[in-house]
Amino acid sequence: MALAQSEKKIKTGGEAPDFKLMGIDGRTYALADFSAYPYLLVVFMCNHCPYVKQKIQTLIKLQAHYLDSGLRIVGINSNDATNYPEDSFENMIAFAQSQGLNFPYLHDPDQTAARSYGAVCTPDPFLFDQSRRLVYQGRIDDALQLGEAATQNDMAEALDHLLAGKQPPQAFKRSMGCSIKWKP
Repeated sequence: MALAQSEKKIKTGGEAPDFKLMGIDGRTYALADFSAYPYLLVVFMCNHCPYVKQKIQTLIKLQAHYLDSGLRIVGINSNDATNYPEDSFENMIAFAQSQGLNFPYLHDPDQTAARSYGAVCTPDPFLFDQSRRLVYQGRIDDALQLGEAATQNDMAEALDHLLAGKQPPQAFKRSMGCSIKWKP
């Protein structure tokens, strides 16, 4: 496991890159498929990373809590499944079922989406508004170890600001996790 921290490729106010990716439900999704949701949280994640495992229930709770307020979370797995078979499409389905994912989980086999967003770690979250402009990128919360309780819930705070008609805090608190497993 190589530890990595998120980087800022898309500037605040920058547009969300489009994608066309297969979901574990067999559907192909593009950015436009989420236009009914005022807020879109794109999270680069995978199945095996302990940092994702630390955050997955938090993401599920965020989706449940903010769905009626217009949030849609989309998980994207860009890891090289040839060298990391635990991140294969089939294992994505098993992971989603075992964790009870309540949001779409998409496969990025050619890693185009990860490169266009500038994602470098899992999890690496990007929050966009209705016009699909980046309003927040950074950590979900400050808990780093499995089972550790968060004392700062950065993503929930960003969402609360948006719902109150305010801009989320712009301090870039890097997300930390396993590096995306790039293809050779």
